Amino acid sequence: MKEVHDLNAYAQIRALIAVRLSDLTDVTTSPLRQRESGEGQAARIGARVVGYATDLDVSATKTTPFERPELGDWLRRPDEYDVIIWWRLDRAVRSLADMEDLTRWAKEHRKRIIFAEGAGGTLDLDMSSALGVGEIIVRLLAWAAQMEAQAIAERVSGARAALRAQGRWPGGIPPYGYRPVPRDGAPGLTLVPDPSAVSVLEQIMTDLLDGAQPHTVAMELNEAGVLTPRDHDNVRRGKEPRGRKWVGTTVKSVATSPTLLGYHIHQGKPVRDGNGRPVLAGPPLVERDKFEQIKEAVAAMAAPERRERKDTNALLLGVAHCATCDGRMYMYGANSGKTVVYGCRALARGRKCEAKASMRADWLDEWAEEQLLQRLGSWQVTRLVRHPGYDPGPELVEVMNELRAHQEEKGNYTSASGLQIWRERTIALNTRMTELEQTPRVEPREELIRTGKTYAELWSDADQVGRRRLLIDAGVRIMVSPARGRGGRVTKLDESRVSFEIGEQADPEAEELDAIRREESE
Repeated sequence: MKEVHDLNAYAQIRALIAVRLSDLTDVTTSPLRQRESGEGQAARIGARVVGYATDLDVSATKTTPFERPELGDWLRRPDEYDVIIWWRLDRAVRSLADMEDLTRWAKEHRKRIIFAEGAGGTLDLDMSSALGVGEIIVRLLAWAAQMEAQAIAERVSGARAALRAQGRWPGGIPPYGYRPVPRDGAPGLTLVPDPSAVSVLEQIMTDLLDGAQPHTVAMELNEAGVLTPRDHDNVRRGKEPRGRKWVGTTVKSVATSPTLLGYHIHQGKPVRDGNGRPVLAGPPLVERDKFEQIKEAVAAMAAPERRERKDTNALLLGVAHCATCDGRMYMYGANSGKTVVYGCRALARGRKCEAKASMRADWLDEWAEEQLLQRLGSWQVTRLVRHPGYDPGPELVEVMNELRAHQEEKGNYTSASGLQIWRERTIALNTRMTELEQTPRVEPREELIRTGKTYAELWSDADQVGRRRLLIDAGVRIMVSPARGRGGRVTKLDESRVSFEIGEQADPEAEELDAIRREESE
């Protein structure tokens, strides 16, 4: 009877199977394989599986077992199981310190730990006894796992550095505005513009140059449902977005990152070749002059970030302006059930307006459409193509600052090899400074290209966003003056309060007629 009693007690062992994966794309260590291995071990010892601690996209190097979402929760409820089963030791820990903490916890709670596979086969450790050979073995294995993790990190770091030096994308999350693609006729990846992200960046940069606070821009992006850079990359890789929100610091970061110039950036600095030139990861997304303007605009924003209107689908966003302060007018009231209006929101820009203007949105939209079609409808649309110039000055300042910082690091190199690496970078930076000093500045120029279609044709085919872009590209500015007193209930738009201005380049035919008139008058 004693044998039967012991067998029944043994059959009541409760097993927890722990699964961990650093990268969801890693098929060699898939969660299914880990679960099946754990279930096999549970069957071997006659245990009943009471649960699974599944932590996916979780690094063992960056998190301890107690910090992982699911495993950490189970470790805080030790009375619910008797044994924890992992596929391999590196699924549990990657450092000796973490193994010692886990061992201490297992001894305190008298738990059994099983690693189903490894160099020596299955490792089955009963941690309920005093210090013994099993605990010594597991510490040695943890030390080996830590050494392996460090070696992997060094190999990865070296490989990534080599790829960056070749202009290849080393992997990871790409800079916002880019996506990795296979290189043509060559191994590895390179970065190309991501159209949807580039569109968002262009709107961000336009708003910042117009004086919008980064916090305001973030609110607009959130209201429009635009994915943050991290969630955007998750979707690109086939993962679910986590619902992160844009914040002002993220807006500033993506709008002022040197990656917009196409630079490979490592540890906050451009990667440079042997001649000190920046190594390009992809084609530039913005011209250098505009990049410097954005940086200056962001740096100059000292006003507090205040609440701002959220709608981003307004037809006249960037077109309608308050005649008093010349600031943009924004649509608000769309979700309140009240009349939707365009209004001056000077305070949201950190400005003061003596007489803020407002106007019913449907009236102003309809009037703007009538004016555009009446004045420009039959004209052929032209596109202004900007040919960027080149000013070596900003990069020269960057290289000078890099060299100053590099000179201060000389004392950190004590070996002959380290000093040689330091000298090579010094020579490269000096070479680049000389090259920039000898490079002449090239002025930018503009060129008008005819599209072959009229404004009326394009307006008819465009959606709300496309129509807004058509207005902006035509240089249209609608100025709205404040109401003049209270004369009872207003039932229609007062056209004396609005004006429709067209940019200089909107009518090429008129420009040609003006040129003829000037010639005839001379």
